[in-house]
Amino acid sequence: MKNFELTKDMVTMLHGTFYPTGYAFIMFPEEAQAMQVAGEIGAMADDAMLLGPAVVLKQIGKVDGDDSAALPDVGTEGATAEKYIRLARKGHYALMVPADEEEDVEKLMVAVRKTPFSYAQKYRLLAIEDLE
Repeated sequence: MKNFELTKDMVTMLHGTFYPTGYAFIMFPEEAQAMQVAGEIGAMADDAMLLGPAVVLKQIGKVDGDDSAALPDVGTEGATAEKYIRLARKGHYALMVPADEEEDVEKLMVAVRKTPFSYAQKYRLLAIEDLE
């Protein structure tokens, strides 16, 4: 698993909102659940990233301490980031996994569905897809 690094290709050019095209972003109530999934997805885990609540708040939500998010309200992207912020404030962890192909998404979700998860999204080129 890699360390998370927010890169320019993970944010929109227009608003600077978190939008990592080609990735699935899954949140879990506990770190152990994210690690369990990472252990079940085989080679996909080599490029996966685990994000703790503080990282989600600061780097994705642009939240500093107890302040409100500094993200612009840009529709779906803003609402999704707000959901991440609410969950991270409750201590939830995120697992970010490259999943360009449908087979990758399904393999990932088979593992995810075996454990309680809070929220799962797939970032496509022009749409954010809820994963269940």
